Amino acid sequence: MALTLVAALLIVIGIAGIVIPVLPGVIVVLAGIAVWSIPRGDAVGWWVLGISVAIVVVGSVVKYLVPGRKLRDAGVPGRTIVVGVVLGVVGFFVIPVVGLFIGFVLGVYLAELARLGSSSLAWPSARSALGAVGWSILIELFTALLATGVWIGGLIIAP
Repeated sequence: MALTLVAALLIVIGIAGIVIPVLPGVIVVLAGIAVWSIPRGDAVGWWVLGISVAIVVVGSVVKYLVPGRKLRDAGVPGRTIVVGVVLGVVGFFVIPVVGLFIGFVLGVYLAELARLGSSSLAWPSARSALGAVGWSILIELFTALLATGVWIGGLIIAP
């Protein structure tokens, strides 16, 4: 019972970490599921953990592919995305919590401003970057909720 409560707490913290990007959300959710699954040592625990890991792996790949494709479809060049990623990493360390997203959007905007020479031409790319960030968060949240659903299913099947 105590491990179930610890697992639930970790899952809630992980989901909150996705919505308010403080922690690596899906990793914390997966850790919570592992806290419940591994000590059980039974088939249900291992199946729940295995399915959850698979969901997180697929979700993590989709989290980067979909927004990247949306940016490319909007005409944002690859080098602009790279500048956005670099400034996103810098922003992560400069501004706790939201620096990654602010840095990414700012990087895309600045790279497009340098490339196109006009703020009005650079802004659509920055707006596309904002949309990509939104998609990334939604995909990560859906992934965490799906993994949590598998865990809840395991609780129902074998409490």
